[in-house]
Amino acid sequence: MIQRVIEKDILFGLSFQPAVAILGPRQVGKTTFVKQLQEKLAFPSTYFDLEKSSDLAKFQHDSRAFLETLQNQTVILDEIQRLPEIFPDIRGLIDENRRPARFILLGSASFVLLKNTSEALTGRIAYYEMTPFLATEIAPNDLIKHWLVGGFPNAFLANDADRQQKWFEDFVRSYLERDLPLLGLSASPIQLRRLLMMIAGIQGNLLNQSMLANSLGIRANLVSTYLDFFEQSFLIRRLQPYYTNIGKRLSKTPKIYIRDSGLVHHLLSIHQYETLLGHIVAGGSWEGYVIEQIIAQLTYQHLPFFYRTADGAELDLVIEEGLQIKLAIEVKLSNSPSLSKGTTVALNDVGNPPLLVVTPSADDYQLRPAVFVCSIATLAKNLSQLLK
Repeated sequence: MIQRVIEKDILFGLSFQPAVAILGPRQVGKTTFVKQLQEKLAFPSTYFDLEKSSDLAKFQHDSRAFLETLQNQTVILDEIQRLPEIFPDIRGLIDENRRPARFILLGSASFVLLKNTSEALTGRIAYYEMTPFLATEIAPNDLIKHWLVGGFPNAFLANDADRQQKWFEDFVRSYLERDLPLLGLSASPIQLRRLLMMIAGIQGNLLNQSMLANSLGIRANLVSTYLDFFEQSFLIRRLQPYYTNIGKRLSKTPKIYIRDSGLVHHLLSIHQYETLLGHIVAGGSWEGYVIEQIIAQLTYQHLPFFYRTADGAELDLVIEEGLQIKLAIEVKLSNSPSLSKGTTVALNDVGNPPLLVVTPSADDYQLRPAVFVCSIATLAKNLSQLLK
């Protein structure tokens, strides 16, 4: 069993908040995690899977009255996006009794998609995002596999490539044909799959919605809507640019990533590590993989951006704390990295913060003053030290 690092944070939230939401993509392990968590809760608990008609039916007549019968327990509601109308009842019960750990809500979509239902629980709930397995949660000798097949449990733990690819194919089909329509997106699954494949092909590039729209033969505003649904269901990330008043022309267009590297590779039919290294997307895939590991470790006061000027000065990631850049990060596929002139210029532009260069397997060393090289295996340790 792989221990999830988020467990400590969730137990802390449950120690004082009436409700906790655990959000993340489908098949990321939320249900397995919460069933193991039940043994560690301070109160007896009852689990309901709202995708099961028998469980959903219990809330159809008078959900508040039913929940009142469980007021001395922790009520766990899985796939909460199936029952958004229950949020006002949860709010009312919490307002009557604000004891900790009354509700654990599991969802496969951001509450932004649930018609602003999150507003009903403002000040009453702590939010946590469960990602696919992180590099810090697996053995160091499995990190190359982790990059290749990603962190979704059923893919990572599969015994062979055929099972991994079958799982990914089923995941994509279910996501496009079932999950997105349930969230309110009416669109052709074939068209959505083409869009996902195009995003995989431009992993880590600046987002050009007009280009995507032209390739699909649809309006740019439709592409924007599709991307919103992809992002709010945790499939993609639009990394925003950092811009300051420094008198330079800066990129104001986000970069786009599919968040799980294994899904990127599945969509591009990359099944072997050697094939990946020779593929044009290798650099962007490695960049996206590392960025996901970093963002998962950031706390609420750290905001991630990238930095790019019209002249080509660029930093893959900058971490803002307060009103200044705390740390800059470059992601290199080479284990013998060097710094370009553009990187040096970009560092100067953002105030010369420390720079961490992340490689697949280089030893930790200092490349020059305030420039540190590390591997993916030691990334978490170095990140923690530099963000103190």
